Amino acid sequence: MNSMYQQMMQLPLFQGVSTEKITTLVEKLPFHFLKFRNGEQIFAAGDTCTHIKFIVSGQARLEMPCSWLRVSFFQTLSTPHVMAAEYLFGRETTYPYTAVAQGSCGILQLRKSDYVKMVSSDKVFLFNILNYLSSGSQCSISSALTVKDGSLAERLAMLIDALMITGATDMVMKFKQKDLCTLLGTQRTTLMATLGRLADEGIIEFESNTLRIIDNYQLLNLLSKK
Repeated sequence: MNSMYQQMMQLPLFQGVSTEKITTLVEKLPFHFLKFRNGEQIFAAGDTCTHIKFIVSGQARLEMPCSWLRVSFFQTLSTPHVMAAEYLFGRETTYPYTAVAQGSCGILQLRKSDYVKMVSSDKVFLFNILNYLSSGSQCSISSALTVKDGSLAERLAMLIDALMITGATDMVMKFKQKDLCTLLGTQRTTLMATLGRLADEGIIEFESNTLRIIDNYQLLNLLSKK
């Protein structure tokens, strides 16, 4: 039981909440602890987000596809992390990506209606979710407004910034060159030249249809260079 409390208190939306409060919530609300084997799907892109989900052990590999082009963005989330909490409410309530267990993965989940009860029970929960949602919204706006001349490298950086989840690792984009050119509004020769330059600078590695981010800090720094 103590181990379960320790896991919960490490979760981003539980931080700052007392052990006594969490004990009371566990007694009152139906928290579910689920185990997924390696390669087992946790949820799929397009599924309705009916529960808030936290990774409490292991890792999950996420695939975020473009619905109309053959471009997909992959990244890994590790414990402790909340998954797609911004899709629990609002106009769009379906998952934007597929999540698959990478190794053994433990998930804690709580129904939307029960999560609302939890948030209503303590202001710390409310502040935590508001900070989480605000940070994501502000980062997206900041990235869009910092692009100056719209170079291809900057457009690629802004695209990756929009898809990247804070704290994610092992970020890879898989694509058909024609479709990535369509998405970025460029020609294939320009795309290959830009990817080659970014690879020479140690920011990415790429093969014909795969781009792996090596230094996401340098990549995103392209958005703020003078």
